[in-house]
Amino acid sequence: MADAVIYKIAGRQEWAAAEAAGRFDGAAIDLADGYIHFSTAGQVAETAARHFAGRDDLVLVAVDTAAIAAALKYEPSRGGALFPHLYGPLPLSAVIVVNALPLGADGRHDFSGLLP
Repeated sequence: MADAVIYKIAGRQEWAAAEAAGRFDGAAIDLADGYIHFSTAGQVAETAARHFAGRDDLVLVAVDTAAIAAALKYEPSRGGALFPHLYGPLPLSAVIVVNALPLGADGRHDFSGLLP
């Protein structure tokens, strides 16, 4: 797998703390699992629906996979699909852009203009 960009959904406060620290070590689930969970462009909407439903305090972080390739592995997860997992902290230098991830009128997260 060679996605050029992968995505992390994070809470605004959580991401602000990462920016202050200069790196993102992961959310509570990431720390518990031993790696940072990411999604591809084709997976991220389902990830939002399953794990972040109804939250209006989120950001979508786009990450350049070339910058973290040495610590990035694609491993089976939901239904056997391969998901990107980062074994180590996410350096902010690998972040391409951080955007607000709003809820749409239907209550689902609106990815309009955020994904290729």
